[in-house]
Amino acid sequence: MEKEKEKKSDESKPPLMALNHVSRLCRDFKKSLEFYTKVLGFVETERPASLDFDGAWLFNYGVGIHLVQAKDEEKLPSNTDHLDPMDNHISFQCEDMGAFEKRLKEVNVKYIKRTVGEKEDAAIDQLFFNDPDGFMVEICNCENLELKPRDSADAIRLPGDRHAPPVSLPGSSDDTGLPQTNS
Repeated sequence: MEKEKEKKSDESKPPLMALNHVSRLCRDFKKSLEFYTKVLGFVETERPASLDFDGAWLFNYGVGIHLVQAKDEEKLPSNTDHLDPMDNHISFQCEDMGAFEKRLKEVNVKYIKRTVGEKEDAAIDQLFFNDPDGFMVEICNCENLELKPRDSADAIRLPGDRHAPPVSLPGSSDDTGLPQTNS
């Protein structure tokens, strides 16, 4: 009886695995491509040949970013200098906040820096900046903060190795189609 109840509960959960990609409209996708590769370390990947619009697909850190050349710039942020941590943004975990802040300075990216919480509450350091199209990006050490589900803790699914797409690495003899590591 308990097994049947557990199976029914699992069937009601969406069969999602992980975030696949974030799509960004661009004024000039080549300028955005340079930003996401040079500043954030993303790697350009091949796109399906059937896509008949300008853009680029990027991947790293287990997530993709799809850059799409905007046909209508009205859909893009009008103020590319506006930085408000309470606004829409994407966030990336960082293992060395000091090194990343130095990187932003080296490439002349305007940013704001803040710390949320106290050391005893697991303080989080944050850097906020905009990409060339005015979309905000956050870099943080959010792993310092333990997630405490309010309820339904059993509903949290942590991604396994399957969520990453297969990666074809130069010189790799593994033709299993499974994700490859960079070790």
